[in-house]
Formats: sequence, C-alpha cells, structure tokens
Amino acid sequence: MKNMNNHDNNNSSTLDSRFNQTLKNVQGLLKGRSIPGKVLLTRKNDPPEDPSLQERSPSFGRSFSENDAGTSDRMDMSKQAETWGSGKKNDNAATNKLKPSMSNIEFESKPKDIHKSPIGARATDSARIMKFTKELSETTVILERLRELAWSGVPPYMRPNVWRLLLGYAPPNSDRREGILRRKRLEYLDCVAQFYDIPDTERSDDEINMLRQISVDCPRTVPDVTFFQQEQVQKSLERILYTWAIRHPASGYVQGINDLATPFLVVFLSEHLQGNINKWSITDLSQDKISNIEADCYGCLSKLLDGMQDHYTFAQPGIQRLVFKLKELVRRIDEPVSRHMEEQGLEFLQFAFRWFNCLLIREIPFHLVTRLWDTYLAEGDALPDFLVYIYASFLLTWSDKLQKLEFQEMVMFLQHLPTQNWTHQELEMVLSRAYMWHSMFNSSPSHLAS
Repeated sequence: MKNMNNHDNNNSSTLDSRFNQTLKNVQGLLKGRSIPGKVLLTRKNDPPEDPSLQERSPSFGRSFSENDAGTSDRMDMSKQAETWGSGKKNDNAATNKLKPSMSNIEFESKPKDIHKSPIGARATDSARIMKFTKELSETTVILERLRELAWSGVPPYMRPNVWRLLLGYAPPNSDRREGILRRKRLEYLDCVAQFYDIPDTERSDDEINMLRQISVDCPRTVPDVTFFQQEQVQKSLERILYTWAIRHPASGYVQGINDLATPFLVVFLSEHLQGNINKWSITDLSQDKISNIEADCYGCLSKLLDGMQDHYTFAQPGIQRLVFKLKELVRRIDEPVSRHMEEQGLEFLQFAFRWFNCLLIREIPFHLVTRLWDTYLAEGDALPDFLVYIYASFLLTWSDKLQKLEFQEMVMFLQHLPTQNWTHQELEMVLSRAYMWHSMFNSSPSHLAS
C-alpha cells in the first residue's frame, strides 16, 4: 500500500500514516457496507420513518438516530467478507424475504414502509432492525449471529433483551427464558434479605467497612448525570454492589466496579422509563419492578466480571497485564508518541489503569457508553484482549497533541481528555481503528516490531 502522507522519513511515522491511509481507503471502499460483526463506517442518519422507534426507545437526551448512530450505514455484510477473511455468505436474500410476522419482538415494524424507504440510512436502519427482530424471534437464539449484529450497535429498545442474551444471563431458548429469569430474580431477593437487609451487628468488621466504602462511592458515580443523584437510585446501586461483593469474596468490592453497574442500571430501567434520562424518576416504578431491575443488573454484572476476575483481585494483576500489552501495542503502532511518552517519564499505569478499571466510563460522555458496551458484550470472552486495541485507538486519537506536551501537561491532558463534545462518529472511528489493528496483527504480535 502506497503511503499517501509521505512527509516523514521515520519508519514508524510511515507505518502510522499507512494505518491512517488504510482506514481512509477502507472507508471509501466500503461506504454503505459493513464488515460482518464489525462496523467500519457510520454517518449520521435521518430520523427513522416509524415514529414508534422514538416512542419506544429512551433518548438519553438525544434522538433515536443520534443515540443509535452505531446502527447506521449497515448495508449487507457479505460482499467485502472475503477481503477480511470471514468467508460468510451473502445474507441479502434472507433479509429481503423477511416476513412481517418476524417483527413481533418489542417492535411493530411496517414492512411496506421499509421497502419504500429510499436507499440510505433509514432503509439500512430498517433492514438492520429486521435482522435483530428475526434473530430474537427464533425459538433458540443463535448467539454468534446476535454477536455479529450487536458489535456494530443495538437499537436502544432492544438492548435489555440483547444484553441479557449476550451475557448468558438469559438462556437462548425462549421457552425457558421467562422461568429462568423469574428464578434468578427471586434468588437475588433472597441474597439481599440474607446479606444486605441485616443490622450491622451481624456483619464482620470487613463487611461494615466494605459497605461504608460502597455508600461513599455511590453518590460519586457518574456525577454529571443528575439521574444518579437520586437517593433511591444510589440505594439500588448500593444493594447491587454490596450483594455482589459478598457473593464474590475473592475480590470483594473494588472502587470502579460501581461504574460498571451503571450501564446495566440505565439499560434495564429503559424498559420502564422513557425520554431523557435526566427526567427519569425511579419513584415512578413499583418495588417489584425495581427489584427485578436490580436483579438483572446484579446478574449481568456478575457475568461480565466472571470473564475478568483477576482485574479486581488483590493487586489487580489482570489490569496490570493489559496495561503492559497496551504499552507494547502503542509502541508498535506509533513509535514516535511511544518514545516521547517514555522520554517524558510517563508510565501507562498512570492513566490507563483507570481506563481498564472502569472500562472508559469516566473518559467518554455517558450517552455514548451503552453504544460502546454493545461492542464490549458482543466480544464475549475475547473482551479483555480486545480492550487493548480499543484503548490504543482511543489514546492515539491524540497522537499529534501528545507529542507536543511535556510530562505534567500530558498527565493533566490524559486525566481530562476533551471528549465532552464527542458524538457517535468519534466513537465509531475509535472502534474502526481498533478492529482494523486487531485484524492486522493480533495473531502476529511481532508484525510491526522493528
């Protein structure tokens, strides 16, 4: 591949320019298409034609199209599959042949409107929603297909069901789903009664200290979203975290896990509350609904953390290992910025530890978090390793800027990154680069080593 930005003779800069040019080339080539399971291009789409989309999906203060920008520009996946070695067949015909009866899971689509939609974002959104609807309507959901769809973003009103399935909290078999969810929710209530709803005289000193730490951290959780300042929301968060910590004594509660519960809380509340998240009131819900929401948060948080247990055990060795991998990856992708950071004495642990500990929740606007987590959960067991690529892409968003900063300036910059005005476009670019780099040399870790 020829380097289109040949203004730097440094080999590593040349490699970086090649990556950037590759991304541009791929985006130009695939405009209007997507890689199976991995989005490489999005653009802001028009509002959906079906008004029920906006009525049924929480806006988090944004429109459906903005909040779900990750689902735009999703044309058929197959024509470029061979380029990326997926070998998947064209599913165009299957999509076009979907019948209205397949659109009966939490969404009443209008097939005539869908087929009349102009070629573009609205049409692709409709086709994509129908693909989700088809998968979710099966007697047994094929999780691999659901992962491929979810990687590029899930329609907001479908997220609760999709996340439960991706995490294995709800079973793929629809006949067993309701009964299993009922049993798991009752088990959570039993745990709360056994471990939380007891006087401090029945707790050990360690348990009292842990509960005290959780009660201090809950009001600090996502402070820029006023919904989380509601006392009952903080109480729900406290119950979830304390119950999880008691049931997972190998790690217990670790600061940062409070952040990880918040996407689940918002997504499962969205089944019952509509509109702007900052106008939600948890007091509008019955205690039974609140208990079910808490149970689902607890269950899904447990499933997520089961896949990264050593991230939160003593000394958090899992995170330390990933931070080291991130440092090595950045060195291979962008040697100049890596060298500059090293010359300034900046250690990756000084900023990246929080990224891995809180999964970027503190680094990006909260309205983008659920979209990012669609990709997280779609990765399944491979998530920890893929985080390294996402965070390398995230860091190198500011490669040029970082190379101009000295140590103290870099520390301040990385602790207060200018993401407050980010939209889904910036997030999708981060994910696109991460996927590209992962595809190019995850199986060849020394591919770019000089």
